[in-house]
Amino acid sequence: MPGNPDEPFYCNQQINIPPQLPDILKQFTKAAIRTQPSDVLSWSSAYFKAMSKGETPPVKERLEMPVATQKTDTGLTPGLLRVLNKQLGPKKTAPLRQIEEKWTDLALPKEQFDDLVRIGSFGGDVEWNKFFALACSAVADNITQAMKTVCEILTAEPEGGSAKIPFPLFKDIYTYLAQIDGEISQSQINEVFSFLQYDIEKQENYVMPRNFLSPECPKMGST
Repeated sequence: MPGNPDEPFYCNQQINIPPQLPDILKQFTKAAIRTQPSDVLSWSSAYFKAMSKGETPPVKERLEMPVATQKTDTGLTPGLLRVLNKQLGPKKTAPLRQIEEKWTDLALPKEQFDDLVRIGSFGGDVEWNKFFALACSAVADNITQAMKTVCEILTAEPEGGSAKIPFPLFKDIYTYLAQIDGEISQSQINEVFSFLQYDIEKQENYVMPRNFLSPECPKMGST
């Protein structure tokens, strides 16, 4: 039966679709699938807010599969840490409230954030590498695996490469994590650096995971 003659009639020629909309929705959908946010609505708001401001959105580079050595109970993953580092790493330092905002955008546990803030005694402006280092330790079983994650995220090399990072950067982050641990002596730290020196000199002052994952490398952690 015919519809109400008083109702407006639309045809596809009358609907004006913004030309950018299909690509925006396509990219958004791909980003959501890669990131797998636990709170899609909250994440979507953060995504479009970042896009509208020309900022780095909270998007993983690829779909991430859990690995055996990863602590999954925290909600953190190396992929999410990579997102946070892309957003905050270039700033070197960032207000704690901004770090918390980016953390919340990814629907990461508030309790975990509070623990990291307490352990690192963070407040005001925060050195990003220190917060990042503690976050890496939260997804690793030990300090050696944490440093491996650090290298894999901070390297300038493409995925599948050696994951090398400058030795001064490695030294600063490892020393910081060792001090936070509280059970790693300075002599133990020095033994690690002494062992790595041969590789560092051959690699133009760079360190890569295979150097400190070697069975010959002195024990990096307290356990």
